[in-house]
Amino acid sequence: MELNIEKVVYGGDGLARLPGDEHGRGKAVFVPFVLAGERIDASLTEEKPGFARATLGQVIERSLYRTEPLCPYFTRCGGCHYQHSTYEHQLEIKSSILKENLRRIAKLELATELQIHSSPPWNYRNRTRMRVQSVPFLLGYNRFGTRELQAIEECPISSPLINQAIGAVWELGREGNIDAALREIEFFANADDSQLLVEVYVASDVTGQQAETVCETLCHSISGAAGVTAFAIPRPQTSSIAEARALAQVGISALEYSTAEFKYRVSAGSFFQTNRYLVEELLSIVIDRQSGQSALDLYAGVGLFATVLSRHFETVTAVESSPQSFADLEYNSPGNVRAVRAGAEQYLEKAGGKTKTDLIVVDPPRGGLGRKVVSILLRLRPRRLTYVSCDPATLARDLVPLLAGGYRVEQAHLVDLFPQTFHIESVLKLALNS
Repeated sequence: MELNIEKVVYGGDGLARLPGDEHGRGKAVFVPFVLAGERIDASLTEEKPGFARATLGQVIERSLYRTEPLCPYFTRCGGCHYQHSTYEHQLEIKSSILKENLRRIAKLELATELQIHSSPPWNYRNRTRMRVQSVPFLLGYNRFGTRELQAIEECPISSPLINQAIGAVWELGREGNIDAALREIEFFANADDSQLLVEVYVASDVTGQQAETVCETLCHSISGAAGVTAFAIPRPQTSSIAEARALAQVGISALEYSTAEFKYRVSAGSFFQTNRYLVEELLSIVIDRQSGQSALDLYAGVGLFATVLSRHFETVTAVESSPQSFADLEYNSPGNVRAVRAGAEQYLEKAGGKTKTDLIVVDPPRGGLGRKVVSILLRLRPRRLTYVSCDPATLARDLVPLLAGGYRVEQAHLVDLFPQTFHIESVLKLALNS
């Protein structure tokens, strides 16, 4: 059937509609790898009571913004969603989606201009995680829309050093030198892309000696690998570092990641921002001339924000629940930063409404803050609240009670940490109404 694409929605799909009838307009149809304004030939693949899905057959009328993808795996690999669009138009798509989520869910029309911070669109990732199959050897990502493994021999959104490492692992695999216990591998590059920290995830029944052999093989074969750490995963399908335990380590277990103001220790298993070009920009946006007596950094990670806040506030409290990230947070924290190992909700429940602070910075996972955390923040009532978000829908949901509780949005930023993908990173700076 022919479909007209109305717009691109969060998740990367284009929205079209089936023909309507006497009962109203037709149901929504979601189609990947299309752009607004295009007329396409498509095939329905799934139909449910409220919506349908389709695959693109042919573009009949092309968007002016359509371009040729750089990656040979695009549309087969599930990692990227927008390589068929010019980068400038990707930013327009993301801006529109962010504003629409704020308008639809939070009933918020931004009174301030949405400031857009672009990234070099290629080779920006300093962290890349891939699946491994030993027989026959394959290294890659999930195939688009499935859990099947799509073999990948290069990844143009990953750093040059990471791409070299991908090539080295393929060479080992073709030679039959990849242990069958290896399930996943993650590469993390330092700021100047000169060193790698490698994490490998192996089956739960692997011995420490076997894991050490895997680490040694990879450390000696990957150029730039400063250290390899092996983690055992309890269940075959588990990919969460929180459920993995370290089995063996060869070389160093942490990298030094340098910014203009600080050098951060980032250990195997710790979280750090993945766009190597925009770390400084993100810091500048979050800190931006803010100062005072005290600041609270929730979901602090290794202390990316807390360490810089320490130069602008007399005291900083940094809260992090992950044991790996917390160890780095303690190591990276200057003397006026108090590191607390706890979940954000757990810490705030203990603090109740007693902690007075000038600024709270929150950088929650994709699920957002949630009702309990927001309710306690409203009791604390800091004069300023900076929300770093990786999901526009959960951001908008959390804004509903914050705006009703007396906060207004003073600044709104779209920081494009993930070019070629549908992911949207934003920073909203809120202040209490006077």
